Amino acid sequence: MHFPPYFARTLGCFLAIVPISTGLLNAMDWLEYRGPHGNGHSEATDLPVRWSEQENVVWKVPIHGLGWSTPVVLDGQIWLTTATEDGHTMSVLCLNRSTGEILFDDKLLEVSDPQPLGNKLNSYASPSPVAEAGRVYVHFGTYGTACYDVKTREVRWLRRDLPCNHFRGPASSPVIFENLLIFHMDGSDYDYIVALNKENGETVWSTNRSTDYGDLGPDNKPAADGDYRKAFNTPILITVGDSVQLISPSAKAVYGYDPRTGREIWQVRHDGHSTACRTLFDGKHVLVNTGSGTTELLAIDPNGSGDITDTHIRWRERRQIPKRSSPLLIADRIYSVTDQGIAACHRVENGELVWQHRVGDEFSASLLFACGRIYCFDQSGDGIVLDPSDEYRELARNRLDNGCMASPVAVNHELYLRTKSHLYCLRAAN
Repeated sequence: MHFPPYFARTLGCFLAIVPISTGLLNAMDWLEYRGPHGNGHSEATDLPVRWSEQENVVWKVPIHGLGWSTPVVLDGQIWLTTATEDGHTMSVLCLNRSTGEILFDDKLLEVSDPQPLGNKLNSYASPSPVAEAGRVYVHFGTYGTACYDVKTREVRWLRRDLPCNHFRGPASSPVIFENLLIFHMDGSDYDYIVALNKENGETVWSTNRSTDYGDLGPDNKPAADGDYRKAFNTPILITVGDSVQLISPSAKAVYGYDPRTGREIWQVRHDGHSTACRTLFDGKHVLVNTGSGTTELLAIDPNGSGDITDTHIRWRERRQIPKRSSPLLIADRIYSVTDQGIAACHRVENGELVWQHRVGDEFSASLLFACGRIYCFDQSGDGIVLDPSDEYRELARNRLDNGCMASPVAVNHELYLRTKSHLYCLRAAN
């Protein structure tokens, strides 16, 4: 069998960057929005390179409402969330993975006075579910967090008492660690991180951000302005030495916490806000995106304590750094697409820009690495397949009727795409 030249380097790096897993891996499962390893890598095989509304579509199902959350796949079922455009009703759906049949459509939450979103870049159902054997956890930010039993599809517990003005809507997804369900609540009024007992939903710990917002934000606007306090990021779990750290980006700072207690281990201050791109880890450095404002990619050594801003940033890069679409770490390169549709490749060792190329329209969906290829999906409907190399190489360009805000899912031989209106199952023809 012939492998691409970078394959050996990719495999060695891949084994180093895998974060703490939420459970045993199954090639037939996709347990959270960036896949089984939390980094956009998939072990799926024989995925299609080309598709259209007429080509390589196994099934296509309309999804009511609006929801930018990525589906999860567990035990032959697909779970996803959606909401009415006005945010008054929030729902959970379960589909048969093979046929697309909707098995379950539960109106979980009724909200009398939802906070306004302010733009179309977010929805009231943007946080992605997270799953483990027998359970799926759904999260709608301050509006509610629930645990479903996979077999009975009944709600095991529900919390609706965690305050936060998300200001532009919720988007941070939860993660599982041991007996905990952990998620961010970074809003214009409250900014904290909380861990619930996944058995009963009770709070185990809650930690307020120690961020000093100061008197002024960018452009001399008050730092209390919600746009400079909010964030949309999802934490990752990594191993540092003989301990586990929860890496948690927020507005104006990124933190390392002890996931068992919520104790702050270290923080790095920055000038960004509204951070959304999920963090990567190369085995040595945390690669974190600072979000809007001063958009940077920081490489941080997590072996520190206290405020390590001046001592543990190994490099920073500002050229062609995305604000929404999460990047990929493949071997010793970082591949990304900016909000404006510019694909880029950076070196892991120093952040140096290797190449840049306009690839599509506006981007929000995170990138996928599978079958030795990079899959990119823009907001207008284009699906671009790239070869990961030190020059721009486009393998295919495909088109669907609507674009993607949610990130792609690759399981077994299937590619699952949630557009703004439908859920697709794509498979290469035999």
